[in-house]
Amino acid sequence: MPDVQSLVIEFVLKLKKRKVEGSQATARQTAVLLRSVISQQRIGYTNQAGALIDAVKAVGEQLVAANPVELAVGNIVRRVLHIIREEDLSLTTAAMAGLNLSAVSDDDDDNDQDDHPVLSAAAVAAAARSTLRPPSLQTLLEDMPDPAAVPHTSSSGGDSEEKSKSADKSSRSRKLKHDVIEAVNELIEDIDTCHEQIAEQAVEHIHHNEVILTLGSSRTVLEFLYAAKEKKRSFRVFVAEGAPRYQGHLLAKELVARGLQTTLITDSAVFAMISRVNMVIVGAHAVMANGGVIAPVGLNMVALAAQRHAVPFVVLAGSHKLCPLYPHNPEVLLNELRSPSELLDFGEFSDCMDFGSGSGSPLIHVVNPTFDYVPPKLVSLFITDTGGHNPSYMYRLIADYYSADDLVLQRKAAASN
Repeated sequence: MPDVQSLVIEFVLKLKKRKVEGSQATARQTAVLLRSVISQQRIGYTNQAGALIDAVKAVGEQLVAANPVELAVGNIVRRVLHIIREEDLSLTTAAMAGLNLSAVSDDDDDNDQDDHPVLSAAAVAAAARSTLRPPSLQTLLEDMPDPAAVPHTSSSGGDSEEKSKSADKSSRSRKLKHDVIEAVNELIEDIDTCHEQIAEQAVEHIHHNEVILTLGSSRTVLEFLYAAKEKKRSFRVFVAEGAPRYQGHLLAKELVARGLQTTLITDSAVFAMISRVNMVIVGAHAVMANGGVIAPVGLNMVALAAQRHAVPFVVLAGSHKLCPLYPHNPEVLLNELRSPSELLDFGEFSDCMDFGSGSGSPLIHVVNPTFDYVPPKLVSLFITDTGGHNPSYMYRLIADYYSADDLVLQRKAAASN
């Protein structure tokens, strides 16, 4: 099996060089890498969850720093951290319940309540809330008497008790890693199938003889529209080309190849055509906790046009695109400038130099942003792999996927001094 550190370095280089295209591919590769990190992580008998969390956070910090604008990386890192915390809490709760059952059984048999007290529900809840915070719940469990291991026979019972405790700790450690890896496998499967789960809802939103407008190219939108056609819906699609990369040309060709009636328009024609449109359906780069959308450049203009003409603006996004941060958070990099060559050939820059002044400084500057920010008030509906949701509900949906302790992945510089 390849060394984890070499896998991390390889993926970091891919992120820095922008060799991974698309949020889905980035999210999947991040989840697969973190699964390898967890699988090869050696953890002790105490604070197993803490060891896994530290390992995942250390790797996640490197990945996020490699490409801060690809928010899917941080989303998956936080999802995996949430999985570790949930699985550890589940095992801890099961262990506490086992202690309760054993204590009750001993009380019935021996009537020895002083030696083996029954843990109250309040004590269990308080201990559960302190999980992963000092003093750790694992420490509390180790300090508690183990009713199941009380010796009933010879003096050699002390040795068997120690062996039993050691075996229980080792078994719990293996159980935690196994459960976490299984949960990460389910996360990877959800990422792989998010397009299909979103597309299954298409027939509920697209009806006969409608005109749908989209911009650029999105696989989620492609599968969504095709699923509606497969359900015998007859409709037409307007595709804005999405300059300067013209991804809309690719989407238009894909739609035509699948038998959909398609009209390709320029981005500047959106306002002119929007009055003929029944619904705008677009993809997203990321969905923020306030319901705002980071989307391909040009979509804010489309959202404003839709609002002006009272056209529903629907955003399709898999759960791996749901970010628990707000746009004003310092950890969020909302935009990225792409190469000027997409707008102007490098050979043409020589004609735009100010040679008269003797400095030869350029007279033209090219700005080529990648993303737009669409505020939540312009979004009518989000369709995710878990169903349709209003923008005002997104923060509650996002809260189910992440833990508050993991929102900030970057360690403070003061902590390392």
